[in-house]
Amino acid sequence: MNAFSNHPSLGKRYAVLGIFAMLVWMTAWLSWLSPSEILPKSVATGLAIAPILPAALLALFRRPSAVFWGGVAALIYFCHAIAELWTVPEIWPMPLVELLLALWIIFAGNWDGLKAKLFKRGGTGSA
Repeated sequence: MNAFSNHPSLGKRYAVLGIFAMLVWMTAWLSWLSPSEILPKSVATGLAIAPILPAALLALFRRPSAVFWGGVAALIYFCHAIAELWTVPEIWPMPLVELLLALWIIFAGNWDGLKAKLFKRGGTGSA
């Protein structure tokens, strides 16, 4: 079953929700909440949403690869959030939200595999 068949898994739907939440959050952060002091707002916002934009477009067209590319982008956002938390502690709530959204996308997108691996029915628990 692909990510966008008639009945996509709950994990895939939550991952797509996280993709669009990240898109909205990064736009809000760099446009209104804490604009860049170095780059113009439009450039900073464009650079911030560039990693998640392909996943959002794929999700709009209901492509199964949207969740994969969202997970790849989430890894970039995870690294960015850690760097922001470390270097600019004054704005800690904003990168913390980015970090939580990145983890949301990663875990939701991989939930089906994690569930199959961790919660096996019957058999032995050997890997």
